[in-house]
Amino acid sequence: MRQIVLTLLMAFTAQLLMGQTVKMESSKLWAALADVNYEIKQDEYGDLYVPVFGEKIQKVKGELVEVEGFIIPFDGMFKPEELILSSLPISECFFCGSGGPETVMEVAMKEKLKYTDKRVKLRGKLQLNADDPNKLMYQLVDAVFLGLADSY
Repeated sequence: MRQIVLTLLMAFTAQLLMGQTVKMESSKLWAALADVNYEIKQDEYGDLYVPVFGEKIQKVKGELVEVEGFIIPFDGMFKPEELILSSLPISECFFCGSGGPETVMEVAMKEKLKYTDKRVKLRGKLQLNADDPNKLMYQLVDAVFLGLADSY
């Protein structure tokens, strides 16, 4: 009985997710995220670069988006429900290679996600952060795993 209830609940959740309108998908989303400039402000430690988001990305703030990318496995920081997603493979990502801060986002998953080095596809609500310098400027919340990107 419990298995039947879980199966029905998962089917219902999938139907709800499929019925929602996605405002922007992966390739367009990463391109829009690249449209960011910075204002230099001061804090108690000196210069602070505050992001100023482009018009396209402002239009999807708080909206449901789909994004493909690579999970970045930070030592001691990877949590199955909180992770960093990069548009670039790890050798080129913002923290390890040549990408900029616009190529990564923090992700808060609805359910735990097992680590993989393959490209994943996620769906969630996009949030913009220009206020907290201790967090990334792009965040995906209430995210769900849609599968490996290569399987689409």
